[in-house]
Amino acid sequence: MGNGTSTDTKESRRSKMRQKLQNFSSRRRLRRPGSGSVSGLVSQRSVSQEDFAGIALLTLIGAEMKFKDKWLACVSFGEQTFRTGISDSTDKPIWNSEKKLLLEKNGPSLARISVFETNRLSKNNIIGFCELDLLEFVVQEPDSTCKSFDLLDPASSNVVGSMFISCSVEDPVETETCFAKRILSIVDYNEDGHLSFSEFSDLMDAFGNQVATKKKEELFKAADLNGDGVVTIDELAALLAVQQELEPIINSCPVCGEVLQLSDKLNAMIHMTLCFDEGTGNQTMTGGFLTDRQASYGWMFKLSEWTHLSTYDVGLNTGSSASHIVVIDRKTKRLVEELIDSKIVMSMRAIYQSKIGLGLMDQGAKEILQNLSEKQGKKMNTVESAQNIPSFLEFFKDQINMAEVKYPLDHFKTFNEFFIRELKPGARPVACIDRDDVAVSAADCRLMAFQSVDDSTRFWIKGRKFSIKGLLGKDVDSDAFLDGSLVIFRLAPQDYHRFHSPVSGVIEKFFDVPGSLYTVNPIAVNSKYCNVFTENKRTVVIISTAEFGKVAFVAIGATMVGSITFVRKEGDHIKKGDELGYFSFGGSTVICVFEKDSIKIDEDLLANSARSLETLVTVGMQLGVSFPKLENCSLES
Repeated sequence: MGNGTSTDTKESRRSKMRQKLQNFSSRRRLRRPGSGSVSGLVSQRSVSQEDFAGIALLTLIGAEMKFKDKWLACVSFGEQTFRTGISDSTDKPIWNSEKKLLLEKNGPSLARISVFETNRLSKNNIIGFCELDLLEFVVQEPDSTCKSFDLLDPASSNVVGSMFISCSVEDPVETETCFAKRILSIVDYNEDGHLSFSEFSDLMDAFGNQVATKKKEELFKAADLNGDGVVTIDELAALLAVQQELEPIINSCPVCGEVLQLSDKLNAMIHMTLCFDEGTGNQTMTGGFLTDRQASYGWMFKLSEWTHLSTYDVGLNTGSSASHIVVIDRKTKRLVEELIDSKIVMSMRAIYQSKIGLGLMDQGAKEILQNLSEKQGKKMNTVESAQNIPSFLEFFKDQINMAEVKYPLDHFKTFNEFFIRELKPGARPVACIDRDDVAVSAADCRLMAFQSVDDSTRFWIKGRKFSIKGLLGKDVDSDAFLDGSLVIFRLAPQDYHRFHSPVSGVIEKFFDVPGSLYTVNPIAVNSKYCNVFTENKRTVVIISTAEFGKVAFVAIGATMVGSITFVRKEGDHIKKGDELGYFSFGGSTVICVFEKDSIKIDEDLLANSARSLETLVTVGMQLGVSFPKLENCSLES
């Protein structure tokens, strides 16, 4: 190793150092494809010392499948998804691909690993998945040994292969030391694990920090115990970690250049560790994706994304962003893509996101939708329609759990019988069942919740004429609800389509409001050109309660929904979680309006809704608590 005394040698070393940092930086940028908002979504937010649980190193080693193909695997964790490279054609793919993941005590811990076959140009096919609680795994397997997990078919839950995974969690001190090693390796030009003072000095000078410049000689001498002018990276790394803790010497991230808050040492360390995710030399997973489906798409999707025909984003689904609807699963805290046929998406964008499309509606297309819905409803009640059930299950195979369904598949003689399927007793536990001051979700759905109607129009409903009075219709006394809270339960075709009471009370009155049958898809709800909720056919149910006052329960029909059926009548006493009725074939929506200051909606639901992000929930999950009793109940129910 040279002494670095000549100008040429110094410039050569610095050039190599700059090149290494550029390589890190460019790889990091490559892992954040898609629209700019994706980067914003997955950017690191601050973590408190109390909530920090460590940084997990998750490695997807390989798999054993039942047939040969070219395979890739995706890891979805919280609001981020990562993917491996594509294997050779084999039934035993090897990836040895890793990723560092931030663990928080109150954050996501469940990682979903999905395996896709890649024999298609544009749409790869999910074959199996497994789920892994990272915190539990590292407690049970502290030595990061390789462990095998069954891969399950998303539709049948049959075992379709095995996945081999290792995972370990570093404590904060270990994380800082590992990061310091990786920083120092940048100037280990001959990669022998040793550094001279001149090499170490190059790195300290690059930090642009007066403390680093002042401390570099002191730190090096402390590590150079035998005085030979050469020290190991391990020795320097330990000292650097201690120094960074006592008096930070790195002002900005060497990879992305972001200025660090030196007063927040924990988050500075987390940021740099996740930026410098090259790890042990294994292939690092590609990141920057929202869902495993986005990560698995082939080159045809990447081309459409590049040409802005199709983009991924969260929030208001307008323009090209309407191509994919992304929601957050409340239970797993993971982003999930909603499946919609691409031809239907294009049609909805053409109709609902333009003045011309809505002009066609005004000139007779409403009647066409009405007639189409009626014909489709009749068709789905025929014996022949049962032939559509298998293809429907195949399309939504990772979003319909047949193990929860009350009857076997051969029980359903028509498609509509399957569509309004019942679930097994206990499949949807009701949160705080003995507490009537706790309201619950009325449906399996994508939920938006707003403490005030003004919030709903600011973050979600973009129709110019939306109002509570318009929603409830002229026959309902809407004065009590005008400044109230609003919860929207949107059911997609794959969902369980029976709706339940969110509160306990007495059914006072039913009001039928005639109207159109627009789609309730966010593409239409987010359109400024139409007013889906106030123009669609709907039934308003007024429920009188002791804890929440009056609650307006509005069942809204939609395109292809032939009917709204209630199984309760006026005067019935109902408990929260009791079934109220069901929607026949199609997507549909329930809206609940609470009187002002009668309910404190759960904070996670409000926070997601403020981001214009729908939350995936199931019947019986906690919705909120009546004022003034604000004790929280079980979220997992």
